Amino acid sequence: MFRVFLRTSRRLARWQSAITPSICRSWDIKLKSYQIHSVTNRMYSAQNIQPDLDPVVFEKVCNETLESLYEYFEELIDQSSNLKGADVTFSDGVLTVALGPNYGTYVINRQTPNKQIWLSSPTSGPKRYDLILDNGGYWIYKHDGVTLHKLLQQEISKISSNADFKTCTHALV
Repeated sequence: MFRVFLRTSRRLARWQSAITPSICRSWDIKLKSYQIHSVTNRMYSAQNIQPDLDPVVFEKVCNETLESLYEYFEELIDQSSNLKGADVTFSDGVLTVALGPNYGTYVINRQTPNKQIWLSSPTSGPKRYDLILDNGGYWIYKHDGVTLHKLLQQEISKISSNADFKTCTHALV
């Protein structure tokens, strides 16, 4: 009988965690209370922002962006005294910026099937950027509305005070 009770409890727990809004129990010392938590709506849609984007335009803007970032990171490393052991490589649509053991490695790469640029940051983690063709074209993370260059500006300026990604191609900082 106890096994049946446990199985039923597990099924109810699984079912309860699957519904939205979910009800979470919080126990006080003398008082039992219930709180309702609802899922918040994101500010930006999870759907592709520009599904009809021409693949040729995407490739052109993507290559210009990655090449511009490659050149800028090379200049930045040459100018920064605390980045002497850093290295930048760009090959087959993958930009790797190894800033050393103290700062980690950034990987920025083209994702042609999704029409996105993916960023792997040692500070903020993985992000997927979509191309917006307004204002000459820029890359935006749909979940928080922050552009690729703005995030790089925020993170790299903590490492090198002379970081300025406004000069890069397709930058919206």
